Amino acid sequence: MVTPAASHKIVVLTGLSGAGKSTATKSLEDVGFRTIDNMPNDLIPALLEKIQLQPERFARLCLVIDARDGDPRAAIDAVRDASTAMGLESRVIYLDARDDVLIRRFSETRHRHPLGGPIDAPSDVAGAIRAERSLLSASRESADAVIDTSDLAARELRDRLVQEVLGGDASISVHLTSFGFKHGIPLDSDLLFDVRSVANPHWVPELRPKDGRDREVATYVLNDPVGVSVEAAIAVFISATLETYLSDGRGRLSIAIGCTGGRHRSVAISESLAEKLRAQAGAHTVHVHHRDVERT
Repeated sequence: MVTPAASHKIVVLTGLSGAGKSTATKSLEDVGFRTIDNMPNDLIPALLEKIQLQPERFARLCLVIDARDGDPRAAIDAVRDASTAMGLESRVIYLDARDDVLIRRFSETRHRHPLGGPIDAPSDVAGAIRAERSLLSASRESADAVIDTSDLAARELRDRLVQEVLGGDASISVHLTSFGFKHGIPLDSDLLFDVRSVANPHWVPELRPKDGRDREVATYVLNDPVGVSVEAAIAVFISATLETYLSDGRGRLSIAIGCTGGRHRSVAISESLAEKLRAQAGAHTVHVHHRDVERT
């Protein structure tokens, strides 16, 4: 048996249809959870066995277990018991909302309630909500946290959920991408920095064939007074604002560093920034991608 790390977690997300489970699963995915929704309850024991054999693959797992497959209380208890046996932390989150809010949401989206009867002869939404409340009453009572989403905006639900699930263990994944402006700006970047004012190794014949990962190129870029100033300013800004992005519920921060061609300056500065962030970021992970380093 492989012993899971103490940071591994299984979250069971349950609650009323229309209470925000889709928004909640997306929020958990943003902070590194793998989410599995609508799995038949009788397949959950097989999944738990797989987790026991491959804990690293399921370090953070969210299982959505609700009334679509009948009373979920037994399945939820099975997840809790298995988690305890494997030394995993588990937490059951129940999403609730007022009847009038749920009715309005179903009216606005025109989605069919899962307990609304046959497609060709659906029952009224209010009756389906009452039936679901009754079916889920035991699960609500046993939940570790109940979140009423009636008056919560999507962002507020995300913030509340992340706090309930991760507490002080939340982290952010930093993705640094070097690029060349002549090849276009990365469209998925949250922050973008222009380093074209730094001395350009392209104009040094012996450095031109190399790229920013080479020691000689990095030394040239980072010994340039402008290069030193620009790299230091970017590093200070990122370090000072990481916790702000984390408190905003983000699981990922994409940072683009651009020079003209994406081969020398942006690459060297991205590598230097990654080294500094890895030394300072603690639980945060830092990834580097050089988009245009092989392009001409």
